[in-house]
Amino acid sequence: MTALYQVHDDVALITLNNPPVNGLGLATRQAITDGLAKANADAAVKAIVITGAGKAFSGGADIKEFGSPKALQEPNLLSVILAVENSAKPVVAAINGVCMGGGLELSLGCHYRIAAPGCNVALPEVKLGLIPGAGGTQRLPRALGVEPALNLIVSGEPVKSELLAMLPGQKLFDKMAASVESLQQEALALARSVADVRPLPLVRNLPCKHPQGDAYFQFARNMVKGMAKNFPAPAKCVDAVQAATQKKFDDGMAFERETFINLMWTSESRALRHLFMAERAASKIPDVPEDTPQRAIKSIAVIGAGTMGGGIAMNFLNAGIAVKMLEMKQEALERGVATIRKNYESQVKKGKLKQDKYEQRMSLLTTTLSYDDLKDADMVIEAVFEEMGVKEAVFKELDRVMKPGAILASNTSTLDVNKIAAFTKRPQDVIGTHFFSPANIMKLLEVVRGEKTAKDVLATVMALAKKIKKTAVVSGVCDGFIGNRMIEQYGRQGGFLLDEGCTPQQVDRAVEKFGFAMGPFRMGDLAGNDIGWAIRKRRYQEKPDMKYSKTADLLCEKGRYGQKTGAGWYDYQAGKREPIPNQEVIQMIEAHRASLGIKPRKISDEEIVQRLVFSLVNEGARLLEEGIAARAGDIDMVYLTGYGFPIHRGGPMNYANEVGLFNVVQAMNRFAQNPLDDAQFWQPAPLLAKLVAEGRTF
Repeated sequence: MTALYQVHDDVALITLNNPPVNGLGLATRQAITDGLAKANADAAVKAIVITGAGKAFSGGADIKEFGSPKALQEPNLLSVILAVENSAKPVVAAINGVCMGGGLELSLGCHYRIAAPGCNVALPEVKLGLIPGAGGTQRLPRALGVEPALNLIVSGEPVKSELLAMLPGQKLFDKMAASVESLQQEALALARSVADVRPLPLVRNLPCKHPQGDAYFQFARNMVKGMAKNFPAPAKCVDAVQAATQKKFDDGMAFERETFINLMWTSESRALRHLFMAERAASKIPDVPEDTPQRAIKSIAVIGAGTMGGGIAMNFLNAGIAVKMLEMKQEALERGVATIRKNYESQVKKGKLKQDKYEQRMSLLTTTLSYDDLKDADMVIEAVFEEMGVKEAVFKELDRVMKPGAILASNTSTLDVNKIAAFTKRPQDVIGTHFFSPANIMKLLEVVRGEKTAKDVLATVMALAKKIKKTAVVSGVCDGFIGNRMIEQYGRQGGFLLDEGCTPQQVDRAVEKFGFAMGPFRMGDLAGNDIGWAIRKRRYQEKPDMKYSKTADLLCEKGRYGQKTGAGWYDYQAGKREPIPNQEVIQMIEAHRASLGIKPRKISDEEIVQRLVFSLVNEGARLLEEGIAARAGDIDMVYLTGYGFPIHRGGPMNYANEVGLFNVVQAMNRFAQNPLDDAQFWQPAPLLAKLVAEGRTF
């Protein structure tokens, strides 16, 4: 049953029962209207209470129905709220735990509301590129006041019920319950006390005005514009709340509905809804059931106290997990611990971390110079130099000292995890955990599943990722896994564009205008151009037929490795990250171009963006085909959380769907005709060609 119906003496109790958050799916909506009809037909019932089972009143729309015809099927949420308002007997909302989106809109349709303390109240639709669509923009300003309501709607962030109850003049809550436990009894008592009150109060009949009128809304619009430049929804929230202050209620509702439907069709909203679903799907592994037993992880060992090792350690310290850090030399350990301290102290200074929390985290960190001291750790993560010989030495030592059942993880960004596992007598315990730099800040964690990685190891690491607030995406074993294998093609295209007539600034500018956090050349300078150089040297031996521009090699031969040396594709002033164009680099590119006999041509921003982004798409399609990535959404999550791909575009694979896969392949065929590009690479991946032939999307 998605809603339970009970009668307590003279009050009917309708309890939403659709775990985990009592989403308002079709069956739940039908059960609410059935319950209302039953209560109104029963002469013994004087009033009605609606509440939620478990730890939520309602989290709003049922995500399983997103975008499906069921979401609009009658009774839709608007019809349910109308049925509540039109009930001949008073309806009390007893709000517990979570009251968000459609759940809050449902409660606003009730005649009275009582809330438990600690309840999270929100209208988060803006995070999906939408505005509330069932009266939220019209009723909440009437119940809460225009300014607090607009802040809640535009931010989409939850606010605690007791804070909202303290707002002067608020009519959102008629009463605050003493506790979560007493909520139901207090709601039944409130229902009895108002059973004979007529007319029944309706939020829609409350006044709705702002003393500054249009001037306030213009100010709000200017604020929103600066914060949400790529997204239309926040500004539309302002329009809808302004309509609540200017129009009759029913006209305001019609305006809200029209705005909501128009936003549903925008590419930005589709991108955000895709991101919402992809993030949830990424944690599900087809052949690893959700109830797979997990290994207990109470302590972590980290090998290496450098930038990566220190950043990785901080994730676990933040989550209250003890960390033992190993280095070969005492000075390296001291340097690593000092960096961790400095990072935390900077947070304390900015007021982002309390002093006692900082001390508590540091107390969980211990250090050692001996592998033997790691023997009791439940999991070990190595963050040593990216070279197979070094990894071999480390994993043979770990195999010797670690207790049975400990998880052995490698933070490799490109190397073969199966080979690394083979250095041990326990390949089932070995897994790749590729953190992204800076590891204590970046959200992405690529979890690399080896051929012999045990299912419980995978389940444990995925759960642990959640605990340390990472977005974990599973990758199979291949050179570079998902992210770096794709970025290599992106980088190659950047090189070809320089050979053909672009400057690094032009390429970066075009890609940043498209919405990337930074272009490929600024990104190279940040990561260190020598890292790409080392990979290319390996490629020249492994794949001598693969075509590369040699410009980046010439840059590295000059020692211009990027920000760390103060000079890369750009110059950098000490302590600053702003890129300053360098004339010598431009001359080097031009001289190299001339040595190849290439006459530069004018290249449009559109071509730059398409070649870079579609190179990601084609390689992504190959990864899907090989089973390295399980879903197109997983690839998008990697690029949105690890590589600065614009969120409003929804990731490379989603963007390709938006452009149309037929159009993507047409563009790729054009690029294949370019003699200076790599015609072989631009052959559409078989999966991509198949989807186009069948008129399907990723």
